[in-house]
Amino acid sequence: MITSSTLHCGRYLLDMQRPRIMGIVNLTDDSFSGDGWRGRADAAIAHGLQLVAEGAHILDLGAESSRPGAQPVSVQQEVDRLLPVLQGLVECGVPLSVDTVKPDVMRTALAAGADMINDIYALRAPGALELLATGNAGVCLMHMQGMPQSMQQNPHYDHVVHDVADFLVARVAAAQHAGIAVNRLCIDPGFGFGKTIEHNLQLLHHLEALTTLGLPVLVGLSRKSVLGALTGRVPAERVSAGIAAHMLAIVRGARILRVHDVAATRDALAVFEAVENAQ
Repeated sequence: MITSSTLHCGRYLLDMQRPRIMGIVNLTDDSFSGDGWRGRADAAIAHGLQLVAEGAHILDLGAESSRPGAQPVSVQQEVDRLLPVLQGLVECGVPLSVDTVKPDVMRTALAAGADMINDIYALRAPGALELLATGNAGVCLMHMQGMPQSMQQNPHYDHVVHDVADFLVARVAAAQHAGIAVNRLCIDPGFGFGKTIEHNLQLLHHLEALTTLGLPVLVGLSRKSVLGALTGRVPAERVSAGIAAHMLAIVRGARILRVHDVAATRDALAVFEAVENAQ
């Protein structure tokens, strides 16, 4: 079994023995959660710094929407949105992750100081594996069935937990074969990416199945539609549901929580860790 208790993210080493919070800095104008900062670099930088002050251990910058039905943007559009904010946050004191599927954007981001690439396409784009094999940036490999434009149109699995696990095993093997060290890798089951409500619930219920790979598991359920379906609330009102879902993920072995609501997640983790560490 692969085991990795430390995640190497560029300039940083993150201890994975305790849960970590990844704060979202959304640089699009069409986010499902309505929190996009496109064209407002100074405000986005201030937001990122606020998330660090609230307790984020990583910041995740994304300049292309991956919500269901989202349309792709050009490399130049994505870079133009991303670079000013990345450059403004490069000395913020925590690793900077860039959420992108494009090797050209990855290359530019890494040259500008990004510490991690968070790829919903799991480095399947031509040249992505070879690019990430150079250097020491962290990599998150995510499962997605289909593409954002069509992924929620009747997703189907023979057995969602096994199918997702098999995909991630294969992508980890491909990354290692390309020369990406195992201590640079984490995995994400891709909640909401080509999954029905039932698929999402099954994945969360059986999340331990993914921890058997021995890699840090990243979970991103913050404000997602499955929480809205369960509670009847709009994205901005799903904070409590997100906290509940993420604490269930931690109990089942998740080590990185990708969230909009950092302060609330930090408080929930403080209670969780205090109880777990009580004598």
